[in-house]
Amino acid sequence: MKKVTKITENTSNFTERPKLRVAAYCRVSTDSDDQLVSLDTQIKHYESYIKSNPDWDFAGLYYDEGITGTKKEKRPELLRMIADCENKKIDFIVTKSISRFARNTTDCLELVRKLLDLGIFIYFEKENINTGSMESELMLSILSGLAESESVSIAENSKWSVKRRFQNGTFKISYPPYGYDTADGKLVVNETQAAVVRFIFSEILSGKGTGNIANELNRRDVPSKKGGHWTATTIRGMIGNEKYTGDAVFQKTYTDTHFNRHYNYGEKDQFLIKNHHDAIISHEDFDAAQAIIEQHGKEKGVEKYQDKYQNRYPFSGKIICSQCGAKFKRRIHSTGRHNIAWCCTNHIADAKKCSMKYIPESHFEYAFVTMMNKLIFGHQTVLRPLLMGLRGINSEDSVAKLHALDKKLEENAEQRKVLVTLQTRGYLEPAVYNKGNNELLQEAERIQRQKESIARFINSDNINLHEVSELLQYATKATMLKGFDGELFTRFVERILVYSRTEIGFELKCGITLKERLVR
Repeated sequence: MKKVTKITENTSNFTERPKLRVAAYCRVSTDSDDQLVSLDTQIKHYESYIKSNPDWDFAGLYYDEGITGTKKEKRPELLRMIADCENKKIDFIVTKSISRFARNTTDCLELVRKLLDLGIFIYFEKENINTGSMESELMLSILSGLAESESVSIAENSKWSVKRRFQNGTFKISYPPYGYDTADGKLVVNETQAAVVRFIFSEILSGKGTGNIANELNRRDVPSKKGGHWTATTIRGMIGNEKYTGDAVFQKTYTDTHFNRHYNYGEKDQFLIKNHHDAIISHEDFDAAQAIIEQHGKEKGVEKYQDKYQNRYPFSGKIICSQCGAKFKRRIHSTGRHNIAWCCTNHIADAKKCSMKYIPESHFEYAFVTMMNKLIFGHQTVLRPLLMGLRGINSEDSVAKLHALDKKLEENAEQRKVLVTLQTRGYLEPAVYNKGNNELLQEAERIQRQKESIARFINSDNINLHEVSELLQYATKATMLKGFDGELFTRFVERILVYSRTEIGFELKCGITLKERLVR
């Protein structure tokens, strides 16, 4: 007779799942007392709401106060929450409404998609939307679009109100310039700071540069507006501020429809109010200082309203320190063998921040000539294989991947059609249909993003392909360089990476970086 042994059943609960780590996000748009009370209420609500659910673990509460919701970059706590999601610290997010989460449709959809890729869903209480069970993004797009429209409407009303106050002269300056304080909405001269303002203008009128004035104020330990160091940029801004004459110009900046701020160079109306407050500087001294600054700019090749270093020197803004990431600045030495040199701006400000010392301009020029001559001599072994490789990538791998993804999208669409047919004929329960359709929609979204990524890759390769072709065409016909050519440098070099005082890298526009030793 066969022996049978009974195996006792396992009574442990196989269906028990780990608790969801749930976080909450809330925001108020101003730092007024009423709004902060609202924020405090939201914080208490979410703490008790999450902790009261036995299937949830409280993963933290993230809140931004006194910050606009029009752009996600301006909300540090939101960005910190996204970072924690990427670090697998959060499984689920609860927030009050779409307008509290984002008032920009693009940002909202971008964040939702990013979190979906991480397997993290968001629950919007007011709209009763859970991104984990949405059939599509249509409803979220509509609602976030309405939130953005609401934000634009509020912004337009605010702009209209401010403009009316500009026009009737009742606008109050909330943040006074250095040299003034505010009292009952009016600018009042701060005599201690006003003495510094007069000193700055007198130094400008005596012929001193803005950098030297800033250094003198720092040497005297004169506190700036925010308590930091004085800079040449700060001094230039003060010299151009008409408020020191007692006048006030309003709407110097404006915000576009995408909530980006711009300087107003005539795109919008400006409003000038004469004798708006007590003056510190006379109109004559102010105009004379403007003329001196403008003359200094012409001597240095600087055009008004243009980038300071644009079209000034071939190396301007293109030499990058590998130690600290700062740009190099051109310096003129009165003594020594090398009159013109380039030095890291952080090292100039404080040698403790960066130890990278100056490098003579002639060393960069010589290294560029050497690098170009190597390319001219060896273009057949360096540039031509690179060109053929890029052509191969474009014509084979990427295009083949795109075709494969297109085929997957077609199959996905066919499967969704089958689901629709089965559901309309009553062969599928609504719950089963919704589950299958959601999975197919999410898969189609992933495939579409893959297509977009490859398309960007191909576009980048096409740019590199064009640049390599241009460089090869030049190198094939060129003769060896005998001296530095600034136009040639600008044509082919994106930037210079300084690794040390003896080694640099030329990052070419075609996407390759070539290292060169600096010869002293």
